[in-house]
Amino acid sequence: MEIEEKLLELNAAALTPWSIVDGKLSNEFTFSDFIHAFGFMSSVALCAEKLNHHPEWSNAYHKVHVSLVTHDVGGITGKDFELAYAIEAILKQ
Repeated sequence: MEIEEKLLELNAAALTPWSIVDGKLSNEFTFSDFIHAFGFMSSVALCAEKLNHHPEWSNAYHKVHVSLVTHDVGGITGKDFELAYAIEAILKQ
């Protein structure tokens, strides 16, 4: 129940709704071109390194798919939501 509540709170602030897919907090972002997608990934990488929590992600041209899960726990934790909120802040810059 707690994860669903946190997901609702996150989505209230999100530009693009997040969902739970295969036990991971997931989202896909579309940018105007590859350069903007890669710039976004670079910004997230710096933030993820500071948080010591790294996403599973992929990029195809102007799309970036992000999945967040805490591997050592085997599920979604507060760390994943913390990084999701940081990603949202990056998107709003």
